[in-house]
Amino acid sequence: MTDAARPASSRRPAWHTFVRDAAWWARDYAYAVAAQGRALCGRDAAEALADGTATPVVLLPGIYETWRFLQPLARALHERGHPVHVVEDLGGNRRPVVDAAHRVAALLVQRRLDDVVLVAHSKGGLIGKHLMAFDPAGARVRAMVAVATPFGGSRYSGYMPVPSLRAFRSGDETMRALAAAAAVNTRIVSVYGAFDPHIPEGSELAGARNVRLATGGHFRVLADPRVIAEVVRAAE
Repeated sequence: MTDAARPASSRRPAWHTFVRDAAWWARDYAYAVAAQGRALCGRDAAEALADGTATPVVLLPGIYETWRFLQPLARALHERGHPVHVVEDLGGNRRPVVDAAHRVAALLVQRRLDDVVLVAHSKGGLIGKHLMAFDPAGARVRAMVAVATPFGGSRYSGYMPVPSLRAFRSGDETMRALAAAAAVNTRIVSVYGAFDPHIPEGSELAGARNVRLATGGHFRVLADPRVIAEVVRAAE
């Protein structure tokens, strides 16, 4: 039962929700800082993750994230036998979604990857959906598990000072094209928290398998065991 459906006497007071969300927000940024620190200091070669006999996985990080931001997730999947591939051409993932999707497509073709599961965070989910919807190489993708992706845009985007962040407005041309490409949604699993400080609209995607976690955040949700479970479900 949601708070709105409860009797007025049993609903959570507004201050309780505020304190809970603030705590989630603080833990979220602590996780992000630690992950970025790990990304800056990491020296492991991506090629070490690319062997395995299970369904291949391709990582798609979020904006201002390198693949190392998702390294704990990559290692967990590799330990389960999945070859994990990294699109190093994405760098810190500041390029437009269309450009980034072309780079992912090139990797799939170059490495002859088929029946792939994309594992994406935030902007990475938009890149993956663009690949699946508009590029011939999208036929090589079995499914995508997208975590905290702004499929419907973010109202905060219009206030951002740089074009790479303003591109997440719901009225952006690429965002409109992605919203209209609903046919691929059935191959997408959207995983998101109960509260996301960056995406107040949420990440629910019509036609997709939507998984709402009990916790909140935009970054820390990557560590939720349900993410691995959903990738395994999609792959197996």
